[in-house]
Amino acid sequence: MPDLHLRLEESESDCPGPPPALDADVAITLLSHAEISGETLVPWGSNYTFAVALQPEGSEQVEQFGIYKPRRGERPLWDFPPRTLYLREWASWLLANALGWDIVPPTVVRKGPHGVGSLQLYLAPVMEEFDEGQTLEFWGQTTPVMEQIALFDLIANNADRKLTHLLRDQHDRIRGIDHGLTFNIAPKLRTVVWQFAGEPIRDELLEAIAELRNDEDALRTMFLSALAPEEIVAMIDRMDTLLVRGRHPYLDPNVNIPYGWW
Repeated sequence: MPDLHLRLEESESDCPGPPPALDADVAITLLSHAEISGETLVPWGSNYTFAVALQPEGSEQVEQFGIYKPRRGERPLWDFPPRTLYLREWASWLLANALGWDIVPPTVVRKGPHGVGSLQLYLAPVMEEFDEGQTLEFWGQTTPVMEQIALFDLIANNADRKLTHLLRDQHDRIRGIDHGLTFNIAPKLRTVVWQFAGEPIRDELLEAIAELRNDEDALRTMFLSALAPEEIVAMIDRMDTLLVRGRHPYLDPNVNIPYGWW
């Protein structure tokens, strides 16, 4: 299998603008069935991660790229069940998509060059030329999409919301990535998105949570292959807490807010 560096360079130089945004259903089909025709190891991160070229069935052209995280490349963690991080990446997509919030790139579980793992659509980020103050101001906004991310992290119990796990893509969409450390049954929330602490939740976002929560059988079935039963119960409990309180919780600066991750 060829290395992907050259393919990525050619893609960036030959394309006058960003590739067209894919509909979620189209993206899921591509991720599920495309041939992985090239790969390169992403050199940062604690687990093995590969950027891969996705070649649609019947096509000779590489049209999109993906981020592939194989199960056997996961480093063991004392507080998460072994070899489950790739499933948590998938569960994060399932949750965001079920809520109707376009904040997690389409993600599937499939076999790749190094075995089964998660495969997520790659979204080229806009490289911000911000100073530190502008960066804090941008990601500290109280827009609906940032509130969606804050609520997603609460429901998913995200232990790893670094600033580098947020991006703005070339179509000006805000997305969250790197969701392997999610859905633990123990409280694990650590996030840089703390600007909503103590604030009322927007009505339309509460309605989205309530609509998903109200069909508990469908909710459990949706996550059955991605999470352990007790993790599904814990997620539902977190949804219930938000619905009862109707506002964002206050966060403990010694536990929930990792200032050094800005």
